[in-house]
Amino acid sequence: MRLMPGGRTQGLAAIAALVLWPVLAGTAFALDPNPSPPAPGAAPSATPPPGSTIAIGPPSVAPLAKRLSNAVVNIATSQTVKGPQGVPLPKVPQGSPFEDFFEDFFNKRGGVPRSDRKISSLGSGFVIDGKEGLVVTNNHVIDGADEIFINFPDGSKLKVDKVLGKDTKADLALLKVTPKEPLVEVKFGSSAEVEVGDWVLAIGNPFGLGGSVSVGIISAKSRDINSGPYDDYLQTDAAINKGNSGGPLFNMKGEVIGVNTAIISPTGGSIGIGFAVPSDTVASVISQLKKFGVTQRGWLGVKIQTVTDDIAETLGVPANTGALISAVTPDSPAAKAGLESGDVILKFDGKDVTTMRGLPKLVAQTEIGRAVDVDVLRKGKRKTLSVAVGRLEEDVDAPPVAAKDDQKEPEKNTPVITTASILGMTLAALDDDARKKYGIDTKISGLIVQDVDVSSSAAQKGIKEGDVLVEAGQDTLAKPDDLAKSVDKVRQSGRKAVLLRVEDGKGDLRFVAVPLP
Repeated sequence: MRLMPGGRTQGLAAIAALVLWPVLAGTAFALDPNPSPPAPGAAPSATPPPGSTIAIGPPSVAPLAKRLSNAVVNIATSQTVKGPQGVPLPKVPQGSPFEDFFEDFFNKRGGVPRSDRKISSLGSGFVIDGKEGLVVTNNHVIDGADEIFINFPDGSKLKVDKVLGKDTKADLALLKVTPKEPLVEVKFGSSAEVEVGDWVLAIGNPFGLGGSVSVGIISAKSRDINSGPYDDYLQTDAAINKGNSGGPLFNMKGEVIGVNTAIISPTGGSIGIGFAVPSDTVASVISQLKKFGVTQRGWLGVKIQTVTDDIAETLGVPANTGALISAVTPDSPAAKAGLESGDVILKFDGKDVTTMRGLPKLVAQTEIGRAVDVDVLRKGKRKTLSVAVGRLEEDVDAPPVAAKDDQKEPEKNTPVITTASILGMTLAALDDDARKKYGIDTKISGLIVQDVDVSSSAAQKGIKEGDVLVEAGQDTLAKPDDLAKSVDKVRQSGRKAVLLRVEDGKGDLRFVAVPLP
């Protein structure tokens, strides 16, 4: 199966064939199970016999669709693409007497110059401010376009004056047109109030056919489809196809509760699995695009990982509880507040952090500069820290800083400790030779992994030669004896695994829970 944008389509040419099947819908007949035979000579009657019932289907959405359709628009874009340089040169044997002739003819004298060509595509959008002429759509619908036109249901067309802002992470864009008179607009509803099973209505421009309406339900909420760090999609079975991207998903009150963005399909057509960006996210992003032209998201400056079952057991917390900090960016809000590698964030601004992916969403939605309380679990004890949330910059990618205890410079002339085999790993103190061999930075200290038994639990957890063990049970490591002591401490506590903080030559940090033999 493929995950793809509900996206723009290259017009009707994209449809290889349309097969129309007659469908009887909207009316169900429940007939008398023991009908009386017609009287002799009586003409057949279309009237149901006495005792039969006619059940009308679900209430029609025609009034709702009629009211909303005028606010849903088709978005047409054109983009200039560079064509090939002239006519392709025929392949002739090198050194052939015709080689110079063809090269001279095609490229120097009679060659066709590079020609540009325009390609067009279609998508969907909707008006949120009729007076100002503001239209919302997906970023991928208008990305790279030279010209953008808005086609309205009444046949009129307006050229987009300006793209007020784009957000690639949420795949949203805000467009501005100048209407001659106020346009029909729609309002956002609350996606938080939507329940699985609620009826929804999608309006858009599938396959460039023009305004189309489909009805379905909310199939799921908070879907993570691995399209970005803030995935929180609504899933619906309302038919969404190519060209529906950027179109609205309405509740039965006529409020926009999502922006149709992507589908999962093995064929490119709807199979009943479509995704929409929740309106609560859309409203926040669009408000910032209108005000600033860019999205301003909150930023902590930590690298986090999931608290898996085995890691949870070593920390003494329930599985999938909180977000485990594997690294802290220097001079970040988290570093200034005192957050450390190995902390488990349990609450952020009074909200429970139930999953690792839940934290970035909470942080991103926080007002820049606001101080919030962050509850962490540090070495078995809960602690509350106040963090002033910073602004996420696109180029924020500073190298992580190790935990405070690991910032000590390695002592010079430290004697080399004899290697030892622990938990299936051959370990030694990290020295200059090992740093050079494995490309380990001088700021990193710990035990170098020289070899790993392929049948060991350490190997199964992904620990490999060249990795550095920085901590064990949140205690720093300098020599193999330190790890042996940490393992003994874990055994005495009754736990079944030891939590190791592992760093590789690239500076990537992670926590690994290695079961004890």
